[in-house]
Amino acid sequence: MSDSQSEMPRHRDPLFRTAETEKMVERESWRLFGIMAEFVEATDRLANIRPAVTIFGSARVPPGSPYYDLAETIARKLSDTGLGVISGGGPGVMEAANRGAFEGEGPSVGLNIQLPHEQRRNPYQDVSVGFKHFFARKYMFVRFAMAYVVMPGGFGTLDELMEALTLIQTKKSARFPVILVGTPFWAGLLDWLRDRLVGEKMIDPEDMNLIQVIDDPDEVVEAIYRHYETRGFAPLPNERELLLNL
Repeated sequence: MSDSQSEMPRHRDPLFRTAETEKMVERESWRLFGIMAEFVEATDRLANIRPAVTIFGSARVPPGSPYYDLAETIARKLSDTGLGVISGGGPGVMEAANRGAFEGEGPSVGLNIQLPHEQRRNPYQDVSVGFKHFFARKYMFVRFAMAYVVMPGGFGTLDELMEALTLIQTKKSARFPVILVGTPFWAGLLDWLRDRLVGEKMIDPEDMNLIQVIDDPDEVVEAIYRHYETRGFAPLPNERELLLNL
């Protein structure tokens, strides 16, 4: 084989970059700095809000609706015990959660995301942190919450719920209460999880114990305190290690 035949065409050389490629690489590098800045700023802003509970739910729930009122009541009861309440910072259930906490004793925290529609910052936040990237925001929900209260919601709510269950199941996160509120809303999903995921051995039957379904606000608060009553809210040494490697 001649030298000319053995040479790799420049466009096939993995080290070859066009001017356009160089420009894209530079933009990506600066984007990474922006992502790092989101992690640093949020970690600094949220450092003193523990212990806190994250409440998820639909942005489309209007004030005065049953889900809105229920979320506000739960948040107020949690806040009155001194716990912080974290939400996505937007309208709907997020607003209800922040509103309830804002009127209570604990801090009301909003982790806001920039979206082309629906998301707007609600006014009931003691601490407000903005994000461009969903994954940075999702990390902060898990990093700073010691329980999840999941109200009825759409894809975003389901995304956060499944993220938490996956992290707990795979032991990438410490086990913490994951409480679904609204039995009629969640019943079909829970039946499907049992019938399909457990029934077809996609998950273990014990994995269903990672989820609690509680509709009464006082019982939601009691379940969270019961989980921590023998160990306290502070992360245990092994849990601190998990958080560092989340």
